[in-house]
Amino acid sequence: MNAAPPGPRIALADASDSTLTARIVDGDVAAFEVLARRHGGLMRAYAQRLLGSNAESDDVVQDAFVLAWQKIGDLADGASVRSWLMRIVTTKSIDRIRARKQHADIDDWDAPTPSNQSPEHRVEVSLQMDALSSALARLPENQRRCWIMKEVGGSSYDEIAADLDVPVSTVRGQLARARQTLMSEMEAWR
Repeated sequence: MNAAPPGPRIALADASDSTLTARIVDGDVAAFEVLARRHGGLMRAYAQRLLGSNAESDDVVQDAFVLAWQKIGDLADGASVRSWLMRIVTTKSIDRIRARKQHADIDDWDAPTPSNQSPEHRVEVSLQMDALSSALARLPENQRRCWIMKEVGGSSYDEIAADLDVPVSTVRGQLARARQTLMSEMEAWR
């Protein structure tokens, strides 16, 4: 039994934007539906990003499609229909933002400080670094030197061993003890 040939809607789903646009100009509603399904999700996501509202983004996309249906004959290149639709969504979104009742004066608005730049965060980091410095100062000299060379200087075990003129196994042991002591000392900062 032979399968029936694919219908026109299946063929339209595979058609290029340029082909769909040409058919829409001729009044093909099915081609417009395919184009709307193909680009509607991106348009909605973009409008939602601009407006911050799902309800408003749905309205904007719907308005954009109505305008697109009316003006698609003005589009010179059917292959650029996606960017043309996105420009319509941008314009409609900006119009929607302008139409909102409450307008905040941009001069009266201070951008929030990033959380890692806030005074509280800076004080906390400063106190944490002071606690680390104190804990490092209390370590035995060899442990402190090994830890600083490894964690601050990024030296390998072999490089530390060569610099301190000790075996690599000693470096590993010194680092393990230093890390254990520092973790215990810095427990309050976890």
